[in-house]
Amino acid sequence: MRLLVSLLLMLNIPLFSAERTEDNITDTERLGMAIDYFAGGKYHEALILFNGLDKKYNLNPRFKAYIGICYYYDWKYEEACSYLDAAIPHLERYAPHERSIYYNTAAESHFEIKEYDKAIPLYEKQLLVCYDNEKGDALFRLGFCYMFRENWVNALDYFKSALAYYTRFPKPGTQTRLRQLGNMIKGCEDKSADILQHYMPDSQTTNRHDSIK
Repeated sequence: MRLLVSLLLMLNIPLFSAERTEDNITDTERLGMAIDYFAGGKYHEALILFNGLDKKYNLNPRFKAYIGICYYYDWKYEEACSYLDAAIPHLERYAPHERSIYYNTAAESHFEIKEYDKAIPLYEKQLLVCYDNEKGDALFRLGFCYMFRENWVNALDYFKSALAYYTRFPKPGTQTRLRQLGNMIKGCEDKSADILQHYMPDSQTTNRHDSIK
């Protein structure tokens, strides 16, 4: 972890002041603490430190994405969207799976505040770079995005794709998810059939027209 901190300091951010503050901690040390908290899942503690440094130094997009993730785990989804949406276009040079985490967190944040149109392209980008055993979750969410927009055909397609991935790459909780997917697929099929029946000519009316001819 310390090696990672050193590399990040050299490659990604402006030089921090080496002066010690009132709490006898330099900003370089403060960044190391923030990264340690972040890596350890202590996102609220990391957020406090990252925000202080960002105000002072205007951190680079990667660290702003970290801030967005911290806000997500603090249930502050609008702030998460703001940071991640701004950072993501500048993160293309990073490893695919790292980017998949940013895409997913941004998508989930938009999903939580019911911004499904913004969540959809982020889940789609996640699918391009995430591991195969993670695709089921993204496809599942895409199904809900389209379902909430009452696009039953697309929702059905994504739920079926999610089912295929969950079946091929099972993990803890898969059986519960499979049962849920069965219900979602059945519901979307019924809705799709209702829409199709609404727009298709009534068979009896068609037969009467045929007999007149």
